[in-house]
Amino acid sequence: MQKTKSLNINVDPAKYKSIITGFSVTIREDGVRGLAKGWAPTFIGYSMQGLCKFGFYEVFKILYSDLLGEENTYLWRTSLYLAASASAEFFADIALAPMEACKVRIQTQPGYANTLRECAPKMYAEEGLWAFYKGVVPLWMRQIPYTMMKFACFERTVEMLYKFVVPKPRSECSKPEQLMVTFVAGYIAGVFCAIVSHPADSVVSVLNKEKGSTAAQVLKKLGPMGVWKGLFARIIMIGTLTALQWFIYDSVKVYFRLPRPPPPEMPESLKKKLGLTE
Repeated sequence: MQKTKSLNINVDPAKYKSIITGFSVTIREDGVRGLAKGWAPTFIGYSMQGLCKFGFYEVFKILYSDLLGEENTYLWRTSLYLAASASAEFFADIALAPMEACKVRIQTQPGYANTLRECAPKMYAEEGLWAFYKGVVPLWMRQIPYTMMKFACFERTVEMLYKFVVPKPRSECSKPEQLMVTFVAGYIAGVFCAIVSHPADSVVSVLNKEKGSTAAQVLKKLGPMGVWKGLFARIIMIGTLTALQWFIYDSVKVYFRLPRPPPPEMPESLKKKLGLTE
């Protein structure tokens, strides 16, 4: 619902001047059902993307850590988080792109289609397979910086919360307390994610609405101020969504007793090299 409002503000700022105006116009024109327009491609697309994103992140983090070695993994951990998350998002966006294209058409082109089953065949008939992937490069531009910020900011925020805010070590915290730290760190990460990715999100929204347009043409049309329209709505949506994603992801790990590594600590071998141990 929040995503729909942010999207409409991006593609038609004259009509949807703010998040409150967006709600009013949508309810007046489409009723309450209009707030959930495009829910199916949104749910399917972001479920597929989330599965690939979190799954591949763990894979790439282990892979790159093995290549770096224990000491360099600690010293370059932020770069490790950035590289692993960027690699994971590259593949996750390939899974997301078709559903994102359908969602944008349903939400921003009145009368084009009302359901995913109606929209996907129509798009394919008109433009072929390219209709579903023409937005993948701008999607990478939006989602890869977003995900790099999401994972790196989350990892370092968790580390700082346990170091400076939580009054006891993670090992002494209860599972609910650990999950609360996860939620707070996720929300903080989400705010930064929204800011970093919003300009590209505006371009993707308009690109999928207008046939034959290129990313460069859309960017020129929107201008420096236009790409920031709808940022407040996006911050609310992304902050909450990111916090919930991390909370659910960590809760699943707790429930199934999957490995949940503690915040990184300096290896003993590195402490000796730096003269930090006797």
